Amino acid sequence: MIKVGLMGCGVVATYGHIPTIMKNAELELVALFEPDVTRKEQLEAAHEIPVFTDEDAFFEAGFEAVIVTSPAPAHYSNIRAAARYGKHVLCEKPLAMDEQEAEAIIKLMKDSGLMLFTAFDYRFSPVAQTIKSIVDQGAIGEVRSLRLHYVWNCHGKYTDSKVIPLQVNARREGRMLEGGPMVDCGVHQIDLARWWLGSEVTSQHSEGVWVDEYEAPDHMYLHMNHENGAHTLVEISYSYSFTALEPVSHFEYHLIGTEGIIQYNREAKLFEMRNAAGTTVFPFYKEKNFAGMYEEFAQAMASGSTGNMPTGTDGLLATRIARTATDDLLRRRDTIFTL
Repeated sequence: MIKVGLMGCGVVATYGHIPTIMKNAELELVALFEPDVTRKEQLEAAHEIPVFTDEDAFFEAGFEAVIVTSPAPAHYSNIRAAARYGKHVLCEKPLAMDEQEAEAIIKLMKDSGLMLFTAFDYRFSPVAQTIKSIVDQGAIGEVRSLRLHYVWNCHGKYTDSKVIPLQVNARREGRMLEGGPMVDCGVHQIDLARWWLGSEVTSQHSEGVWVDEYEAPDHMYLHMNHENGAHTLVEISYSYSFTALEPVSHFEYHLIGTEGIIQYNREAKLFEMRNAAGTTVFPFYKEKNFAGMYEEFAQAMASGSTGNMPTGTDGLLATRIARTATDDLLRRRDTIFTL
């Protein structure tokens, strides 16, 4: 049994990480760290696990790896603390706020002889795994184009559009203040494109718009060219129907190859491949899979080998691409709409 601790008990940790770890027969969650002292009793009652508000006491609680699910700005300091205490790390995306932070923590963990993983749980969905297998087998020929769309309201601009005065949704606002949709969630699509193709990004270009008033653009388009000649378009939005009474979202994968296509549509519950042999309909699954990620993580911890886990370098590359795309738009903001 591998003992782990977890830092940052927010929404994603509560619905995704904590219950999944507790169901994994190879992992034992022995400590939680939550700096908000007002939540200590509530969290201990909910999970029946010791909750620490002091970082040093947390790291001395007797575990060998830490899961970092705190807000993105805290990742850098959390991982540095883990390295001081000799703990392996699985960190939620984005790995860091920028490339410099990511490079620094990757070097620190490597120099400390510790493993660092990025929690790209999308890789472990049966959908993503099936697509990877199809691409590797050449069932749709050479993949030339990927179109990855994730447009939604990021939980809405307001907590309740019917309540006056309107209250800004802190969860969405936090994600916009941390860098916006490409930095926060687009890193998943960037990682999938690199992983599915097995080909690095050689050049990129971004466009975007400001539907809302935050510094970062809230609806973005990222074009990536890969070493193998393929092109990926990532479209992501946190403002799609963000003030609507009845919001809608669209989550899709399209892979276009020389001998066929793959398409996945979450809302339509569609997952299929079309090639010269006909149409193959696959079982439908959601795009996330925390359980699959933690199964692989447990194997990596037991073997001391990375295995199929996304590494810190994977997190660095996704962060670099996403942050570059966003920063480029910020620099060009005054000229984007001026012809």
